[in-house]
Amino acid sequence: MGEVLQELSNDFPGISASKIRFLEEKGLISPQRTPAGYRKYSAQDVERLRFVLALQRDQYLPLKVIKDYVDAIDRGERPEALPGGMSLSPRMVSDGLAQELAGRARSFTLPQLQEAAGASEELIRELLSFGLIQETDARYDEHALKVVKACAKLGTHGIEPRHLRPFRSAADREMGLVERAVAPLSSRKDVASKARAAEAAKEISDLCLNLHSALVHGHIARMDR
Repeated sequence: MGEVLQELSNDFPGISASKIRFLEEKGLISPQRTPAGYRKYSAQDVERLRFVLALQRDQYLPLKVIKDYVDAIDRGERPEALPGGMSLSPRMVSDGLAQELAGRARSFTLPQLQEAAGASEELIRELLSFGLIQETDARYDEHALKVVKACAKLGTHGIEPRHLRPFRSAADREMGLVERAVAPLSSRKDVASKARAAEAAKEISDLCLNLHSALVHGHIARMDR
């Protein structure tokens, strides 16, 4: 275990034995055991760990999605690309690729955000004023990019940033609901509990989004009746 932690620590500074054991509990890795019961990690196990950790950290994917994907690869299938267009196998992940996939660390200046989103500076300033995006040290993250892209397209339908303030309020309320639900886990200090809390938070958030989508689509369907 110590050698595995050392191997992964450069790319994942917060990695710990309890985190790896948690991933094993979830069936993401299955290291062999010695006759004495000690875990024995192969190079393939380490690459698989690197792949899982990179997707969880950088792409914010739930562990269930990642597990279904790697299980399909293990069965010799060619699963559909993961969200974001990725279609990699654990054996293809290298240190360089793990660093390249660090989408969470990617940030944009205002001109870069304008270009990437195809939006005007005026729109971005409006979104900032209504709290729909945030900036840190005059830079914007991937989430801001997604918001700006969506709002730019909504603008073509006559929907302006001022109309979208309820989305900010709804997101805050949803986050409050999620935080209350995972509070028993997130209040614990051990890494495994925090990892479970993060995983539960993602699952609850996905369910809330599914519920919202179903309710809205239900209203749309009734428009045709």
